[in-house]
Amino acid sequence: MSGEPANPVRGEAELRVAGERLVLRPSFAALVAAEGELGPLFALVERAAAGKLALGELVALFWHCLRERPEALTREALGEAVVAGGLAAATPALRQLLAQILGGR
Repeated sequence: MSGEPANPVRGEAELRVAGERLVLRPSFAALVAAEGELGPLFALVERAAAGKLALGELVALFWHCLRERPEALTREALGEAVVAGGLAAATPALRQLLAQILGGR
């Protein structure tokens, strides 16, 4: 789906959705958009660390951080794909995004 693989130096993470590779990039604009919807990012990180991150919050963070959004992909479809793939499969990408939120590049 995405031409270039994730670049960990930029803080990017990969997420497999229905066999397709999506690249998540926690850019300033993406994080501002996520924060506008989800509230302060530090509180989001704290909820995640406490195991209290809601599925909708996870999908919203992923949605805002998509480097390239395929035309056919809706936010609902992304959420369904995350559920279908299992939270364990989404955890590495979440962990990498949270590390970037806390530590920067």
